[in-house]
Amino acid sequence: QVQLVESGGGLVQAGGSARLSCVASGRIFSISTMGWYRQAPGKQRELVGLVSSGGTTNVADSVKGRFIISRDNAQNTVYLQMNSLKPDDTAVYYCNAAVLVDYRYLEVWGQGTLITVSS
Repeated sequence: QVQLVESGGGLVQAGGSARLSCVASGRIFSISTMGWYRQAPGKQRELVGLVSSGGTTNVADSVKGRFIISRDNAQNTVYLQMNSLKPDDTAVYYCNAAVLVDYRYLEVWGQGTLITVSS
């Protein structure tokens, strides 16, 4: 069984910063792409950013220049550094990973962590 556990959520003032972490644990042979998604109240879940096992990153236009996604392969961890936060960034943030288990890739989701940005 593979688990993703996020941390770092909370209440942040507009213009402030926050850092989310997500650790993968369990029967992991390797991890391919890791990423962050978010879901705001009343909206669909949307992609925030992805990072490949080689470190190539891609972030959504809405957060480009403000959010940085990175990972530590040795620690099976992905990070999301969020700067210049806006009230529109308020959402539950979910970690996602493609994990190789028993010769097949599984898509695994974390339980989500809430970021609330106050104006």
